[in-house]
Amino acid sequence: MSDVTGCRCKCCLQCYGSTMKAQLQVTVISAKLKENKKNWFGPSPYVEVTVDGQSKRTEKCNNTHSPKWKQALTVIVTPVSKLIFRVWSHQTLKADILLGTATLEINKTLKDNDLKLCEVVQTLQLCSDRDARDVVGDLSVCLDGMQVDPETFASAEREQGDRLHTHMNPLNHKMSVSVCLGHCSWEQRVDQNGRVYFVDHIEKRTTWDRPEPLPTGWERRVDPMNRVYYVDHITRTTTWQRPTQESVRNYEEWQHQRSQLQGAMQQFNQRFIYGPQDQLAATANKEFDPLGPLPHGWEKRTDTNGRVYFVHHPTRTTQWEDPRTQGLLNDKPLPEGWEMRFTVDGIPYFVDHNRRTTTYIDPRTGKSSLENGPQITYVRDFKAKVQYFRFWCQQLSMPQHIKITVSRKTLFEESFQQIMSFHPQDLRRRLWIIFPGEEGLDYGGVAREWFFLLSHEVLNPMYCLFEYAGKDNYCLQINPASYINPDHLKYFKFIGRFIAMALFHGKFIDTGFSLPFYKRILNKPLALKDLESIDPEFYNSLIWIKDNNLEECGLEMFFSVDKEILGEVTTHELKPGGENIQVTEENKEEYIRLVAEWRLSRGVEEQTQAFFEGFNEVLPQQYLQYFDAKELEVMLCGMQEIDLVDWQRNTIYRHYARSSKQILWFWQFVKEMDNEKRMRLLQFVTGTCRLPVGGFADLMGSNGPQKFCIEKVGKENWLPRSHTCFNRLDLPPYKSYEQLKEKLIFAIEETEGFGQE
Repeated sequence: MSDVTGCRCKCCLQCYGSTMKAQLQVTVISAKLKENKKNWFGPSPYVEVTVDGQSKRTEKCNNTHSPKWKQALTVIVTPVSKLIFRVWSHQTLKADILLGTATLEINKTLKDNDLKLCEVVQTLQLCSDRDARDVVGDLSVCLDGMQVDPETFASAEREQGDRLHTHMNPLNHKMSVSVCLGHCSWEQRVDQNGRVYFVDHIEKRTTWDRPEPLPTGWERRVDPMNRVYYVDHITRTTTWQRPTQESVRNYEEWQHQRSQLQGAMQQFNQRFIYGPQDQLAATANKEFDPLGPLPHGWEKRTDTNGRVYFVHHPTRTTQWEDPRTQGLLNDKPLPEGWEMRFTVDGIPYFVDHNRRTTTYIDPRTGKSSLENGPQITYVRDFKAKVQYFRFWCQQLSMPQHIKITVSRKTLFEESFQQIMSFHPQDLRRRLWIIFPGEEGLDYGGVAREWFFLLSHEVLNPMYCLFEYAGKDNYCLQINPASYINPDHLKYFKFIGRFIAMALFHGKFIDTGFSLPFYKRILNKPLALKDLESIDPEFYNSLIWIKDNNLEECGLEMFFSVDKEILGEVTTHELKPGGENIQVTEENKEEYIRLVAEWRLSRGVEEQTQAFFEGFNEVLPQQYLQYFDAKELEVMLCGMQEIDLVDWQRNTIYRHYARSSKQILWFWQFVKEMDNEKRMRLLQFVTGTCRLPVGGFADLMGSNGPQKFCIEKVGKENWLPRSHTCFNRLDLPPYKSYEQLKEKLIFAIEETEGFGQE
C-alpha cells in the first residue's frame, strides 16, 4: 500500500485469516437534537458506536439538546463494515431512552474519498427507531486513519456476503443477525431496539459485554458437581467469576495494596476509642465499673479460670450473675434510642436519646427505680456507652481461651474453616492467634494483626463478596453479584461472626462499611437521606422528582426499575403489577419510598440475612441498641489522633477568607475540642471517622480528590449544614463565638446528622 502525504494517522489493512481489518479512529464531535416541547428539561445524551460486534460509547452530556463530546473512539473495521451510531439519553431510574440512530457504510465513504479516510468529517441524519422517515437531529463525526488499495477493496467487497449468516425471524419479520464468536459457544444477537448482546450457549446466559478470551495463564474447568470455575496458573489461585482484563487489573491493584500493608499497619496500630487522657484514667482505675458499687454484703471474686463470680456473705452463697443486673439479661430490649445507665450509688436510670432526656421510669414497665430522685442532666456520653458495652461483653464472656492457627498465605480460607468449626459461644473466649513459625505469647498484638489482615482479605475481588459503595467512596457494601460464588452465604455468615468478634473483643478492622450498613446492624430504619452517601446521583434524581411536578415536566415513569448484574439487565417491580402502574403526583411519595428501599437493599437480602445470622450468634444486636451509626463506625474502625495543623493547612474557603472572624472562631472551637468531638465533626462533614493515609490532603469526594471546605451560606439563625459528598460545611455568618459554638455543637451531636445533605 502506497504512502499518503498529509495523512496524520495511517493504518494499513492486516489479514486475519481471510478477513482484512484496520484500526479506525472515530471522533464523535457533536449533535443537534430536536427539542421535545413536552419536557422543559433536556436529555443527557451519549453516543454508542457499534461495528462488527464491538461497542464503544462516549461520556454523557447533561441536560442539553446540543451536546458536544469531541471524544475519540478506536474500533477495528473492514472495508465493508457498517458503523451504527445510536444516541441515547441517560436515565438514572429506568432504562436509557434511544433518541435516534444513524448508519455509516465504510465502503461508500471510502469510495467518496479516494479510498482514504484522513480527518473526514461526516454529518449524519439521526432517525427515530420507530419510523426511519422521522428525522430527530444531526450527528457530526470525524473518521481518521484508514487507507485501502484498489485490489484489497475489490477483494473485500467480493467476500462481503461470506462473513455474516442472516436469517428471517418468522415472528416479527425483522432481519436479525447471528454471528458465531470464538469456538461457537458464544453467539452475537441484536434485540428489538437494535442493541447488540451476546449469548453463551454453554453457561446459558446473556450479557451486553462482548466476550473476551481468558487472560493469559487462565483456564476454564468444571468441578465434580458440574460447576464452572477458573484457574490462574500464574498465581495458582481459583475463582468462580469469569476473569476479564479489568478484573485481573483490580486483583493486581488489590495485591499491590496488600504489599503495602506494613505501612498501613503502623497507622492502624495508632487507632483508639479513648484519647490519651482517658486511657491514663482507665489505667489508674482498673476496677472501673459502670454499674457502681455492689449492694451491701456482696463481694466480687475471680476463680482459677479467670471467671468472675459473686459472694453474698450474709447467706454464705455464691452465684455467677451480678446482683446489680440480676434478671436483666433476660429482659426484653429497651425501645429504640433508649439506654440504661447507673448513678454512683448503683441506681439505674434511663436515657432517651430521641428526646435528649433522662428518667428513673423504666420505659418497658412504667415502674420507677427511685421515687423523687435527683434530676440527671442529659449527656450524649460516648465513653460511658463504650464502658457500659464493655461491661456487658465481660458479663457474656466465657472462661479460658481458644486457639486459632492460620497461615498468612491462606489466611481467609483457614480462618473461615476454624471460625465456623467453633460453637458460637466459644468465640467469646479470649483469643489466642498463632501464625505457624511465629509462635509466641499473644498479649493482644497478634490478634490485632489478625483482625487487620483478615478484614483486608475479604476485599479480594476474586471472592466477589463486597464492593465499594461508590466510584470514590471506599466504604464497603455487599456485592449483589456475590451469588456467582456458590458458597457466598456461608462466607457471609462467617463474616458476620468475624465482625461481631471484633466488637466483642474490642479489636478494629481495616476498612469500614457504608453508614446504611451500620444502621442495619443497629436495627435502625433506613431513610432517603442514607442514599446520598452511596449513590449521590440516584439520590439527587429522587429529590428532583420530589420537588417537581411530574405532569408539568412530561416525565413518564412506572413502578419498576432496571438493574444490571454481571452484564445482565433485568426489570424489578417495586410493587405487584408495577410495570403497568404509572407514577403520578398523587403516588410519587410512595414511589420514592419504594425505589429508595430497593436501592439500599437491591439483591442482597439473602446475604444480609446470612451476615446477621452469624453476627447474632456471637453478639446479639440488642447490646448495640444505644449506639448510633457513626458511633458504631468508631467502635469498629477506631479513630486516630486528628492533626489540627494538617486540617487547617488543607482546608479551602468559599465566600469566607482565612482571616474572617467566623473562620477564626471555627478553628478556636476545634482547638478547644477533645479528639472524640473532632472526630464527630469530621463525621458530620465527610461522612466517615477515618482519614486517608496521606491525611486531610488526600480526602476524597464523589467526584475525586476534594479538600475540606467551609462555605458561607445562610442566615445567622440557621444551623450549619454538611454535604458529605463534597466534604463541605455550610457555615452561616454568626455574630458571636458563643452563637457559632452553640449551633455547631447542636448540629454535630444529633445522632442522625441534623442538617445534612
